[in-house]
Amino acid sequence: MTLPFSALTHLECARCGRRHDADRVQNLCACGSPLLARYDLDRVRDSLTPADLADRPQTLWRYHELLPVRDPAHVVTLGEGMTPLVPLPRYGASIGVPGLVMKDEGLIPTGSFKARGAAVGVARALELGARGIAMPTNGNAGAAWATYAARAGLEALIAMPADAPSITRAECAAAGAGLYLVNGLIGDAGRLVAEKIAAEPGVWMDAATLKEPYRIEGKKTMGLEIAEQLGWRAPDVIVYPTGGGVGLIGIHKALLELRALGWLRGPMPRLVSVQASGCAPIVRAFEKGERTSEPWQDARTVAFGITVPKALGDFLVLDALYETGGRAVAVDDEELLADRDRCAAADGALLCPEGAATLSAVRVLREQGWLSGDEEVVVLNTGAAAKYPETFRVDPPILELTDRIP
Repeated sequence: MTLPFSALTHLECARCGRRHDADRVQNLCACGSPLLARYDLDRVRDSLTPADLADRPQTLWRYHELLPVRDPAHVVTLGEGMTPLVPLPRYGASIGVPGLVMKDEGLIPTGSFKARGAAVGVARALELGARGIAMPTNGNAGAAWATYAARAGLEALIAMPADAPSITRAECAAAGAGLYLVNGLIGDAGRLVAEKIAAEPGVWMDAATLKEPYRIEGKKTMGLEIAEQLGWRAPDVIVYPTGGGVGLIGIHKALLELRALGWLRGPMPRLVSVQASGCAPIVRAFEKGERTSEPWQDARTVAFGITVPKALGDFLVLDALYETGGRAVAVDDEELLADRDRCAAADGALLCPEGAATLSAVRVLREQGWLSGDEEVVVLNTGAAAKYPETFRVDPPILELTDRIP
């Protein structure tokens, strides 16, 4: 049996289960919920083995049967994927978790894991005939989608909060995107984008988080890679910084698909969602045992990428935590910056603030006894620390040429 480039069959509503046509531009289901891409996993299982991947390029497109782009001519790539798993032995030992490992997404194009969702989402938009993509962003997603839209020859319209990291604003402008800044949070940027899309029907595909089905497919490749890099097994725990939560949803989806294929050996990992104490709607809902979250008021944190007061896919994040016996943890800005610096000094690994939040969460979970210290724990560093220069305080002495170093 010959496999097509993609085994995509249809889209399915994550809440009501309604089936949707995958070969036209789709946003949310009529019930208002996100759509998930579904594949003919039986056909994949019968025609493909993990060994068949060995000679493929070391990019996320090595998993093309489990991605939604049907024609390889529509693949849009800058070489994204296969980021390393980096042990953090000294920092891990210092907090009682010597089996601590970081998946470093700071090394991916555009300097953040957002490139994964952008690569697949833009490629699928191109394949479906979209003229341009439009989206609100906290910064890194906009930079990635603007960059990949330029790569694909599509237009991009990006709206972000005025106090988003300045480098992401510059990246959008450099890629030729139409950039709008708003005094407010990502939800306010989203309202602006919705107005622009309505004013120019047929021009813009709405690429807001989970309002199109394909960003999650790019993000899920983190889960596929972790399993492959560990010899087709999962670690004991995966810790993910959560704003919109697409990466955590995607990792969970990837692991379920691998389980259905029979490729994943051993138990599923426990998934941990990490938020900042200044914006922790998922944590609050998890602690109450609820399936959806309430909007967080006055959201603010130095980990700007996870400043999402209400995630559209919050129920999918919470379901993943409940199903895997996971946890949701909130950490303070001061904690995550301190842990970032301690990890850099101990192991030479410099994480972005969102990634650093996962370090703090692991330390807290070990102190609480939820982690025994024997586990293999993978944390996601979702971006390059250099994109957040304002979070560093460096004030070394300035010496005259005649001075001696003290």
